Amino acid sequence: MDDERQPPEHGPLAGFTVGVTAARRADELGALLQRRGAAVLHAPALRIVPLADDGELLAATKQLIDQAPDVVVATTAIGFRGWVEAAEGWGLGEALLERLAGVELLARGPKVKGAVRAAGLTERWSPSSESMAEVLDRLLEQGVEGRRIALQLHGEPLPGFVEALRAGGAEVVGVPVYRWLPPEDIGPVDRLLDATVARGVDAVTFTSAPAAASLLNRAEERGLLPALLDALGHDVLPACVGPVTAVPLQAHGVDTVQPERFRLGPLVQLLCQELPARARSLPLAGHRVEIRGHAVLVDGELKPVPPAGMSLLRTLARRPGWVVPRAELLRALPGAGRDEHAVETAMARLRTALGTPKLIQTVVKRGYRLALDPAADSKYADA
Repeated sequence: MDDERQPPEHGPLAGFTVGVTAARRADELGALLQRRGAAVLHAPALRIVPLADDGELLAATKQLIDQAPDVVVATTAIGFRGWVEAAEGWGLGEALLERLAGVELLARGPKVKGAVRAAGLTERWSPSSESMAEVLDRLLEQGVEGRRIALQLHGEPLPGFVEALRAGGAEVVGVPVYRWLPPEDIGPVDRLLDATVARGVDAVTFTSAPAAASLLNRAEERGLLPALLDALGHDVLPACVGPVTAVPLQAHGVDTVQPERFRLGPLVQLLCQELPARARSLPLAGHRVEIRGHAVLVDGELKPVPPAGMSLLRTLARRPGWVVPRAELLRALPGAGRDEHAVETAMARLRTALGTPKLIQTVVKRGYRLALDPAADSKYADA
């Protein structure tokens, strides 16, 4: 039957490995990636201090109840809900809601607006862009001289935002609804760093600015920051859920990709477009071969390949159709030493994994080359 000849279905991210730095909603993001075929390396770069245990939030809540602000800016839905729930746990819920009902309440985006209304409150205004910059512009246009503005922080300070308000004459009260701290177990973060530097992952996702900052800080502590920045700048795709999340990376000169809608689903869809587009696709021995992170598509059929084999294949693919000496391939093998027999062993395993031995040709006494189709020679002649 014709159907039996069709390659098995696989997700758009099959053959790619994606690092996940999220602490909150990491399981949800990991499941979305795995459903589309990705292998996931989870390394929570942060941990969240429980709201009810945070004395700073209690002190800020009491202060706002005792002395009403003019404006309250709610920045995240989870943060606003958590603030109300924590206040209820302290016996201050009713007093907090009564206070918030009497002030100008601004909500950054529709999710925050939903949390505000679920608490029985009504926001005065919400930006369509979900941008803190638009919130700041509105406040400054209205004038903030002498006004007291409470700002619900979302895991890290917002220095540019706060400084602009204070420069305009406002008194700014920070409400630290939840705080990020380094993870108690740093092992997964170190493994992700090592994998990123070694190009063992194809993308790293970031869903909060503190997670990005935490990964960069740990890399600096280990002396790996230049190597990490090089990997993220060339071979490993840094994907951020939105522009605020990207700020720590951009401060180090790293360009990131971001979805148009700042949500997990669109972030995953963006990876489904970006990663396959970055894969090397070659016509070899009458077959279409696409080289992905830890697997190869041969005529659309997914072929998992061992790490040593992938190293050889990537080295051959840099100059498709050209002979690559065994000595150069040996250098590409991780920890292979000086024995060129390691190349032959890894090459045999690679050919077995690909299932089509003729894709790679042995050139006696010289090395190996990819069997580039003649029609493609001119396209790749200068590669």
